[in-house]
Amino acid sequence: MAKILILGGGFSGVVAAERLAEQLSNEHQITLVSRSRQFVFYPALVRLAFGKCQAKDVSFDLRSAMLDRRVNFIEAEVARIDPYERKVTIANGEVEGNIPYDFLIFALGRRLATERVTGFYEHAHHLLNVDKAIQFGNAVDNFHEGHAVIGYCPGARLPVPVFETAFALSQRLQERGDRERVKITVVSPDPFGAEIGDEAATALSKALAEQQIEFLHNFPIRTVSQGFVMSELGRSVDFKLLMLLPPFRGAAAASDLGMPNPDGYIDVTRTMRVVGHERIYAGGDCVNFEGPKMGHMAARQGEVAAMNVAAEIEGREPVEDYSHELKLVIDAAGNDGIYLQKNIWTNEPVTLKHGRFWAWAKRAQKEFWEVRHS
Repeated sequence: MAKILILGGGFSGVVAAERLAEQLSNEHQITLVSRSRQFVFYPALVRLAFGKCQAKDVSFDLRSAMLDRRVNFIEAEVARIDPYERKVTIANGEVEGNIPYDFLIFALGRRLATERVTGFYEHAHHLLNVDKAIQFGNAVDNFHEGHAVIGYCPGARLPVPVFETAFALSQRLQERGDRERVKITVVSPDPFGAEIGDEAATALSKALAEQQIEFLHNFPIRTVSQGFVMSELGRSVDFKLLMLLPPFRGAAAASDLGMPNPDGYIDVTRTMRVVGHERIYAGGDCVNFEGPKMGHMAARQGEVAAMNVAAEIEGREPVEDYSHELKLVIDAAGNDGIYLQKNIWTNEPVTLKHGRFWAWAKRAQKEFWEVRHS
């Protein structure tokens, strides 16, 4: 019997647990440890903020979902990993102490690095959880004129919700008859097209122009004060309504696996095995891959990690490779959508499409995930 321990209840951890339960016989033990028993479907938080869905639609109970798939669930925090003794110390939960493992999948995501942006919590709204999304939605309801700034800070690597928020805000203001009294600016720390590619950025710029939304790139936010955001170079922009996605860094427990990169992310091979360790795999936002951090990437990484763990347990060579592919749909105003697909690791041609179908497809995918995991 093999004991497989999965750390983290996000996209990567949940998918890894499901795939292992499907592939392995009942003699093997699969355990998922998560800080919270509530899984939050983060891509839906923009829709929640603008009243397009309810709080109950963007989360589900992990314990019941995992039990249905014969996966043991523990609600607790990871205190320490000992990769040599093959045990994990957990605390502050329903179980405390050491859990031994034969195989480990590290999927603890990433943690906030808001210390890099002075005044973030005091002056900015964000979309990091259900309550804050609802709070931002209430602020939008009370916003009728002035300057709205929507952006992401250096190290956020989450461009899609920023643009979707800007489009949703523009549409809401138009519906209320307030659009002419409001200026909307999207703020990015990166050069034009850095996170999503020049092709998508060109299409996006056109959509922003049609909605009269300003796009301010090369603006790395360093300080937020009452009514102003300031870049690292001293440039400032005023605001009356502000929504920012903060900087992130790797999970603290990643340091137990050796020396992660300067931002704390873990180096892995294309099989998702952690470099320098046997029987340890990783997936999701915790890994050191270039480009944006997105749910579909984390899900695929969790799937690859699970398939290779199953192969090792069954005495086969772990040969499943991860391909770092970007697939994004940005919901634009009027239920339109911009679709982009490209392999970040190759020079293959980019697929770029535009139209109402893609916004619908994105919502359909969200509904499928909810049904599949509830």
